[in-house]
Formats: sequence, C-alpha cells, structure tokens
Amino acid sequence: MDEAVIYTILGEEGFTKMVAAFYKRVKTDDLIGPMYPDQDWAGAEERLREFLLFRFGNDPRYQAKRGHPRLRMRHAPFPIGDAEAERWLELMDAAMEETKVPASIQMDLRTFFTMVAHNMKNQ
Repeated sequence: MDEAVIYTILGEEGFTKMVAAFYKRVKTDDLIGPMYPDQDWAGAEERLREFLLFRFGNDPRYQAKRGHPRLRMRHAPFPIGDAEAERWLELMDAAMEETKVPASIQMDLRTFFTMVAHNMKNQ
C-alpha cells in the first residue's frame, strides 16, 4: 500500500466526504453508535478525518492537536469485540461505496481499516 498514492487519488475532499458518510451511519447504528457521546459527533468526525489525513497525507493537524495517535489507548474505554470491529468495517465499506472511493484504492483502504479495527479489540 502506497499511502501517498491513496492520498493523491482521494485527497482531503475525498477523505472528508468518506468520513462524513461513515459518521452518518454510525449515528443511527444500534451497536457502535451508543459508544459515541451525543455532544461530540463533530469532534469524533474531525478526529477520524484528521487522523486519516495524517496517516495517508502526512498532514500535521492531527499530531499538532493530539500528539501520537495512541489508538489502542484512546479506544480502551470502549468495549470493542469482533462484532463491533466488523460493524465498524461494514459502515466504512458502505461509506466508501456511497462516496465512490475509486476501486483502485478501496482494497488497500479496507486492508488498513481491517488492521486498525481488529487492533482496537479489547473484549
């Protein structure tokens, strides 16, 4: 997976649309939706968007605000098992489809998201 190629193809606008489509689904999801505080939807969306821009485009905003990602530590308070990881991936897959993420990079993104989702499991 070449992160720079993914970023060049999708760009900030593509990541922004994909993350917005993802959170639109999370808000109404009965399994993972309740993990998100109602008052912080915009913050959650911003953090994921900026993390992806950092990871794929070396954008400095995420690190400037939050430092090292420490994803496992940040997700430790939430019960994440197989079902939650798989639902996260399903919602992200649907978001990629809705926003027409090019097929040429969907598999690489899915591989990355799968690794991250399963690494967050703590149950």
